[in-house]
Amino acid sequence: MDEAERVIQALETIRCPAVCTEAELHALVAGALAQAGLQAHHEVSLAPRCRIDFMIGGVGLEVKKSRPARGALQRQLLRYAACPQVELLVVVAPRGVNLPREAGGKRVYMICLERLWGISLP
Repeated sequence: MDEAERVIQALETIRCPAVCTEAELHALVAGALAQAGLQAHHEVSLAPRCRIDFMIGGVGLEVKKSRPARGALQRQLLRYAACPQVELLVVVAPRGVNLPREAGGKRVYMICLERLWGISLP
């Protein structure tokens, strides 16, 4: 399994509450990555005025606390994709948005946390 698959598999274990702050989401993401044995660097400066939430090897990970605005997110991903250390991009948000499969020639994955909630039984 490659690094990107391991990152995505770790993120798919997250079960966040319906209302969550961005800091809480960051903590959940960091915990899931650590639990999977992945070394993540938080708040990584890729270029001047270009900071991504997490880098796991060549995987850049951006966390959004709600449904992101598609256009603004696409512009943000293009800035990240222009950085040579980013090989692939992952966006994590409670509510997803349709994104192109690539940004700047780099693969993009969207992880929608509400799709992971399922049914909770007592």
